[in-house]
Amino acid sequence: MTFTKPQHFASIDDALASLFGNNVKIAHSARIPGGDINEAFALTLSDGSHIFMKSNKLENIGFFHAEAVGLDAIAQTKAIGTPHILCSGTDHGKSFLLMEYLNRKCRIADYWETFAQELAAMHQAPAAGYVPQGKFGFIEDNYIGAGKQINTPHKSWVSFFRDCRLEPQFQSASKFFDRSDWQKITRLLDNLGKYLIEPKYPSLLHGDLWSGNYMTGNDNKAWLIDPACSVGHAEADIAMTELFGGFPPAFYGSYQEAAPMQPGYQERRGLYNLYHLLNHLNLFGRAYLPSVRRTIAEYA
Repeated sequence: MTFTKPQHFASIDDALASLFGNNVKIAHSARIPGGDINEAFALTLSDGSHIFMKSNKLENIGFFHAEAVGLDAIAQTKAIGTPHILCSGTDHGKSFLLMEYLNRKCRIADYWETFAQELAAMHQAPAAGYVPQGKFGFIEDNYIGAGKQINTPHKSWVSFFRDCRLEPQFQSASKFFDRSDWQKITRLLDNLGKYLIEPKYPSLLHGDLWSGNYMTGNDNKAWLIDPACSVGHAEADIAMTELFGGFPPAFYGSYQEAAPMQPGYQERRGLYNLYHLLNHLNLFGRAYLPSVRRTIAEYA
């Protein structure tokens, strides 16, 4: 499987000239609120067209490379919509990513059912090409929010989730834990195979699938944005959808029809979301510590 890196330019002017012609400039820029990692802008160009731009510090250009690779991976499944990446670049000490602008129209009548069916199709798409020399992992490391995400290939889902998901987050959060916590953490990691199971087939995962990481696309269906892709167990994506409020019941019913969950998912869900709670603990501080400790105690 071949992944196409976006064109990279030394300035926004150079990018616009290459993409749209020498006479096209930015006519208007409007800041889009939301998100705590990047600045976001809706750009109106002098030819009347619109594009979307993310911007960050120069040293964080890696965020945009990883995002482009993840969106490309999802697009290659041909299962669900994603915004088209136009290019990346740097300009005046900043890095940027230019993307297709999503003109938020009305939703189709069976929006949530279609979203679930298309996500299930993505999870059922062949995934071997995303993990050279393994079954679980990804072609490269990437990011979960602003946190580094390790994607070293593994042949076992349980070992991948232990070695590349939970253990790195526990180590990063070590300052929050006392001796009693570490005893429980050690038991949890040593006995992870008692709780997690190997999937029927490896799936490409969005990896950070909460309500802030889908949008209504230009076909009025749900499109995925801001991925933290890897190949793993599909139920990890479903668990994440339930962590911060959940999606409507129609979504879960349609997903279950399209890709029936393996028995025991409800008992495993908390372990999958422990990864995200730990990541939030590391990124945003000890407000997430009680939730982390409760989940550890449940499985230790």
